[in-house]
Amino acid sequence: MNNKHIGIHNSVFRVGVVYSVNGREVKIRVDHNKNSSHLIYKGTLIKNVSVGSYVKILKGYTPIIGKVESEYIDESKQEDKVLISAEDSINRILIVKLIGFIDNQIFRRGVNELPLIDNECHLLTNEEFNLIHTFAGSGKETIEVGHLANDSLVPVNLGIGKLFSSHIGIFGNTGSGKSYTLAKIYRQLFTHYSGNSAFKENAQFLFFDFNGEYSSHNSIISDSDKKVYKLNTRKDNGDKIPLADDDFLDINLLSIFSNATEKTQRPFIARSIDLYKKIDKDENKFRNFLKKQIKDILIMSDKVKSELLLDYVAEILPPKYDDDGVDIGLKTDFHYHNNSSCYFFYDSNNQFINLQDHPDQIETRSIYMHVDQFGFTESFIHNFICIMYMRMIYDVLANRALNEHIAPAIHKLRQSESDISRIFNSSKDMGDFWGDSNVVIIDLSDVNTDTKKRIPLLLTNKLYNEHKKAGKAQKYLNLIVDEAHNILSYQSTRESEEWKDYRLEVFEEIIKEGRKFGVFMTIASQRPSDISSTIISQLHNYFIHRLVNEKDIQQVNNTISYLDKVSVESLPILSTGVCVIAGQLAEMPLVVQIGKIEAGFRPANETIDIENIWKGKEAASI
Repeated sequence: MNNKHIGIHNSVFRVGVVYSVNGREVKIRVDHNKNSSHLIYKGTLIKNVSVGSYVKILKGYTPIIGKVESEYIDESKQEDKVLISAEDSINRILIVKLIGFIDNQIFRRGVNELPLIDNECHLLTNEEFNLIHTFAGSGKETIEVGHLANDSLVPVNLGIGKLFSSHIGIFGNTGSGKSYTLAKIYRQLFTHYSGNSAFKENAQFLFFDFNGEYSSHNSIISDSDKKVYKLNTRKDNGDKIPLADDDFLDINLLSIFSNATEKTQRPFIARSIDLYKKIDKDENKFRNFLKKQIKDILIMSDKVKSELLLDYVAEILPPKYDDDGVDIGLKTDFHYHNNSSCYFFYDSNNQFINLQDHPDQIETRSIYMHVDQFGFTESFIHNFICIMYMRMIYDVLANRALNEHIAPAIHKLRQSESDISRIFNSSKDMGDFWGDSNVVIIDLSDVNTDTKKRIPLLLTNKLYNEHKKAGKAQKYLNLIVDEAHNILSYQSTRESEEWKDYRLEVFEEIIKEGRKFGVFMTIASQRPSDISSTIISQLHNYFIHRLVNEKDIQQVNNTISYLDKVSVESLPILSTGVCVIAGQLAEMPLVVQIGKIEAGFRPANETIDIENIWKGKEAASI
């Protein structure tokens, strides 16, 4: 570029000069001929400087980069006799925050020196702008997610490595485009690696879909490339997640399912787990244990306690029916004698038989013989409840536990038995969780509220522990949680403090330590203020859509260090589909219009067209 062209370039791109310097805050006095909204250079329309723009201040050979945070008008109050025009007496002042500098064609954050008064301030060239907003190293693979919100000609390409080897947070109010952005970045990733066998073998993605947005036909990825579990706690026709017994045998999870208290019920559950492992689904061993317990019960003198324990035995055994299919119970052929304080029956000779004196006769009673009809089912929860009743009988016989202390935990687990049996499959032919795919969608839209919180916790805990046991990360796992406030909220009042603490501890550990084992999380939420600040602050990259609630904005501002003042103040006025991208992959926050997903692969989250619906099908097709 010759001197003439350099002069023209500088005259066009020059904005003004440094007016004052106060630490990182610099004021720029704009040249009077640069107050228009656009400039023309070589036939190209260039957007002029405004709030949110980046500028460079020339100090010697070091371009210092700053971002315009605000501007105001300063009227000159010269008292000289030489009068100046009203136009010349008004100066436009930009308040610029210094953010970094360019050194050897590399943008570096931080300030190594401050500008001087009267240093020139210029607009950035496209090359300089790209240096600041480089989202991937040279030669690294990228995906295009959209374009600059204020310039549709500048695409935004994010480095795959920087983005997906990180924890990602996507926040925004309902209707702001939050879920669409989540779908877009993963649609672009799956498209980029379509047909790549190494990607399918070494990367796994688990979506927790609370509203059925990603389980619909070809949503994000074609149906043939994903496995969908459409769960249902209301009916028996839903899909079931394969889960081995060992995955259930976790003291924390079982304590949560049974809402167990810390000092009495939790130790009881631990003893039940030990008994379950000891019996190990051996039906003969279980029957022998139960027969021994029945003998111990029927020689007791304490009527109240023995009747209670017999009720527990009845809960374990299958019902006994007569020829007409009527449940006749298991205590019809013996009774309790109040005066003698013992169980008895009359034999065929109408002889009074005291079972304390003739314990061998207990084996002739129907409750004892009916034990042979017991068998374990394919439902882990049903089998474990039977073990809990057996453990309860042992503890009460040994005066180790009181019924009123332990029974509520068993009853709570029984209430969940139907839901758990409809959700999980622990049979021998349960199949593989991932099937032939590396993308799994867990559709929770037809699952009740309590179970919605438990399933993500149970699966996340299982998969994370598997990766931890594998040691050094060999495979990549990304857990994607839409509507994350459902399971990451610390303000829930529907659960005990122990359950809440454990739930948050599991996810907080993944956020803090997961990267060491190749486990990452992507969370999306419309209420960041409800989510643990520990989780939000430990995320690496953020896509922040419109937020209007003051608590949400304050939470984002307090926990995300990558945002500047202008970005935070713009959050309430972002249009649908526009978001601020910030984090480790971006040197500076960037306002981006998220691109469209191809028709046929969009999530099922669009607002219904009520006018067409109310007009009828014919109107809807116009």
